[in-house]
Amino acid sequence: MKKLLASVATVATLTALPVAAADIIVVAHGQANDPFWSVVKNGVTKAGEDTGANVEFRSPETFDMVQMSQLIDAAVNQEPDGLVVSIPDADALGPSIQRAVEAGIPVISMNSGSDVAKDLGALLHVGQSEFDAGKAAGEKLAEMGGTKGICVNQEVGNVSLDLRCDGFAEGFGQEVTVIPTMNDPTEVQSKVRAALESDPDVDTVLGLGASLVGEPAVEAVKAVGREDVLVASFDLSAGFLQSVADGDAAFAIDQQQFLQGYLPVVFLALNAEYGLVPGGDVPSGPNLVTQEAAAQVIDLSAQGIR
Repeated sequence: MKKLLASVATVATLTALPVAAADIIVVAHGQANDPFWSVVKNGVTKAGEDTGANVEFRSPETFDMVQMSQLIDAAVNQEPDGLVVSIPDADALGPSIQRAVEAGIPVISMNSGSDVAKDLGALLHVGQSEFDAGKAAGEKLAEMGGTKGICVNQEVGNVSLDLRCDGFAEGFGQEVTVIPTMNDPTEVQSKVRAALESDPDVDTVLGLGASLVGEPAVEAVKAVGREDVLVASFDLSAGFLQSVADGDAAFAIDQQQFLQGYLPVVFLALNAEYGLVPGGDVPSGPNLVTQEAAAQVIDLSAQGIR
């Protein structure tokens, strides 16, 4: 009887031991100087705190698909319990992602790659349809009176940003020119100003990032004294939201990137512990933040949550 009780006590002790924390690696393409990705990273960090998972966030210093594929390969070699990736270029990153899947590592994609994630073996995608988001923005800007537009792309080679411009052109239904720039607000402001000064018919500007493009685009419009120009931007920043609230910009397109960092980590932690995973993709956006709502979101943006 004593042996039986001892055995029961041993089993009870073993079952009461905490489950080992999941090891999850996040590899994103975001550049180090892009405030958008600091919000994604905040979501990753918060998810690690809430789940107790050991989480590492890695990204190249610049938009470099070779370096990013190497980061994914290095993560696979560590055999984590889960891998989160963004997929701005499926051709460049696909082999590394498929290697992870073949190694039995659960993969969730976020932010970019919604159109290719399933084909590469990802369990699901957390993000928005970039084409549809661009189309919604184009339709809204046309409704607001825009007749000739430019789409300012600060990360040439990122397929997701190309899709935003393509969607914008379809939804806008008018002439749209893509303006390529570097990831530099000073260059963005200069190129937007040049586009407005060289063609007075341009009355609509769509930026693909609030801090790096939206804010300098607003300054360019002010510099040329064109109050008739509509400026909208993907993503949020406190500065751009203030411009929306003040009426200097039309709206921001919110994809809730905090959720893009947070949810995949939570899903993979639950999968590691219980075998649970959602049955489909999770759309984190798009949501158009117009003047009426902008003021409510500014503080959260400044805190790195929106």
